[in-house]
Amino acid sequence: MGPDSLRKAHHPQPGDGWVECDCGRRHWGLHGAAGLLVARPAHGPVTDIVLQHRATWSDEGGTWGVPGGARMPGETAAAAALREAGEEAGIDPAAVRVVGEHLLDHGPWGYTTVLARAIAPFEPAATDAESLEVRWAPVDEVEGLPLLGEFGRAWPLLRARLEE
Repeated sequence: MGPDSLRKAHHPQPGDGWVECDCGRRHWGLHGAAGLLVARPAHGPVTDIVLQHRATWSDEGGTWGVPGGARMPGETAAAAALREAGEEAGIDPAAVRVVGEHLLDHGPWGYTTVLARAIAPFEPAATDAESLEVRWAPVDEVEGLPLLGEFGRAWPLLRARLEE
């Protein structure tokens, strides 16, 4: 079964849908969206982060970002990010410790990057058709990748927040 057939098998969830934003773009997630930025090691300077190479059919497809997606009604950003990371990258919530959040606020829509540190060893993997690849990426190589637009603009701040 190829990626297109997997994509068609997706069952809509509460919260799935596009929001027309004041910024002139449309964004996925009727209640906003969230993604999980996991770094390792658990303490000290960050050496690697989990990155998702987005499927070509997705918004800004072919770029690199973090696993994430639409928030369900009433779902916290952290719960949404952990759920999406489990669905898209096979990340067990028990293997990470949430250390902060960064909100991209567009008024009627927002995207929260949930910052986390790996507290147990794991290997992320593409577990659904939304990813071409999911892997640990050395932090010094992140800027050299074709990044999802907003993630690329936020990366210097996100990296600094992870280092705090």
